[in-house]
Amino acid sequence: MILIAIILGCVIGALIGINMPMISYTYSGYLAIAIIAALDSVFGGIASTLKKNFDLKIFVTGFFGNAILSILLTYLGQKLNVDIYLAAIVVFVGRMFNNLGIIRRFYIEKWSKNRRKNDKKEENKTVGE
Repeated sequence: MILIAIILGCVIGALIGINMPMISYTYSGYLAIAIIAALDSVFGGIASTLKKNFDLKIFVTGFFGNAILSILLTYLGQKLNVDIYLAAIVVFVGRMFNNLGIIRRFYIEKWSKNRRKNDKKEENKTVGE
């Protein structure tokens, strides 16, 4: 089921990407920072799912709240002629790396446990022969 959703999402995204007009340079900075904020929320959602404390309300409000706040910071920075959006990038990318580390550790530990379990099974098979 998840595989079908992933394939469907990729096809829809490709079709939209092919038929969508280019985004003007004026708005590309806003879109870039909003995407980084959204990716931070996605990685946070995956990490909290692995920790078994995921809450959909927190995810959705964080997803849109982070994106809107980062766009507002970018707008304010452009009006003040100061690159305030860099602060948002540093924070969001730092959090993405932290969440990626949590995800990586989870799967490495899971892989190590399965490997030890399989090694014990192989060891018991050779002893039993």
